[in-house]
Amino acid sequence: MNNANIRKALFAAALVAGLAAVPAAQVYAQDSAAAASKGDNQTVAGKADDTWITTKVKSEFAANKSVKATDISVSTTEGVVTLTGTVGTAKEKSHAEAIAKKIKGVKSVDASGLTVSAAAK
Repeated sequence: MNNANIRKALFAAALVAGLAAVPAAQVYAQDSAAAASKGDNQTVAGKADDTWITTKVKSEFAANKSVKATDISVSTTEGVVTLTGTVGTAKEKSHAEAIAKKIKGVKSVDASGLTVSAAAK
């Protein structure tokens, strides 16, 4: 091999090695950014569980005549169900809490956002 061919081979090898490192650097940067952000560290499975719990609570409200489901918003984060909205009576509020607590996977229920309407008091 002459010097020109050796240089070309070395240049090609260096180019391939340099380009091969780019995807690894991108993955490392994405992993570092994800680890650094503390905004939402919940796993996909955890999010799916929370979505299932929210859906199940809403469907139980809809199936139950003593709770007016259209006036209650439901959200779930890490198994904690948060109920917000307006209910007609204190009994309806406690019944909504009891229904939500019975759902599998619910760790606790926060109904502090549920208010009893002034007309029903």
